[in-house]
Amino acid sequence: MPFVKLVKNKAYFKRFQTKYRRRREGKTDFRARRQMVLQDKTKYGAPKYRLVVRFTNKDIIAQIVTAEVAGDRVVMAAYSHELPAFGLNHGLTNYAASYATGLLLARRTLDKLGIAKQFEGNTDVKKLGEFVACRDKQDDEGEGRFPFRAILDVGLARTTTGAKVFGVMKGVVDGGVAVPHKPNRFPGFNKANGKFDAKSMREKIFGGHVAKWMAIVADNKAKNPDEATTQFNKFGNLKAADLETLYKKVHAAIRADPKKRVPRKNNQAGRKDYSRKRLTVPERRAAVAKKIQALRKRLKA
Repeated sequence: MPFVKLVKNKAYFKRFQTKYRRRREGKTDFRARRQMVLQDKTKYGAPKYRLVVRFTNKDIIAQIVTAEVAGDRVVMAAYSHELPAFGLNHGLTNYAASYATGLLLARRTLDKLGIAKQFEGNTDVKKLGEFVACRDKQDDEGEGRFPFRAILDVGLARTTTGAKVFGVMKGVVDGGVAVPHKPNRFPGFNKANGKFDAKSMREKIFGGHVAKWMAIVADNKAKNPDEATTQFNKFGNLKAADLETLYKKVHAAIRADPKKRVPRKNNQAGRKDYSRKRLTVPERRAAVAKKIQALRKRLKA
């Protein structure tokens, strides 16, 4: 086969720009993104916000993002690894942690905008599992300001019934942010009759599914004490019956002070620094003189 020179013309660069590369690799659904980003021309440059939810193996990422000409701008972010600051130290990737992360993001966003007191969201603990329609309008009298509105951006996640993505969205909605949605993807929704069971949703929010499994593991330990079971060892003395109380305290702590952050661990002493320190001219000259003296001593010896 003869040699063919690769001509890097306009067609080449159009084909291999980042946007199309991400489409080829299946990293971005640009059709969905285009619909979420497009804003009506009658809005006169008003930002259009997205609730971006992403999951990793050890973390839950929730962000309020708006698209600008230069790129996406993150207005506010919340992560599940920040939940220990509010009293939740374990189970940071389950459904209950997803809800708490969404609640944290909503309260931080509204606090930054200065409307946290006007839009407190759903504060009734007994009604947390119920479906609340998106309040996307002004008050009945036509007074007051519009609520902060965002559109859910799930990325490439599977939007199945009971997915944790919608747990984050439920936390954001209960936190006071308007996100247009329906209850048909929440746990407890029956597709056959079209009814939604709020009790199942509330059970997930307060870690009821985790409590059930903790009880089963505890029974197995009691029946077979010789078996080495490491599940829930990090939970310490926390029992299955105490989980709901724990999550209630976490939600209250988030509402009390959403700005709280996890303190950084001061472990710099035992850490090796691989970055090279830039020396001044006198320091470099002193280092050279030291090397010359060491070389002279070696030659004399």
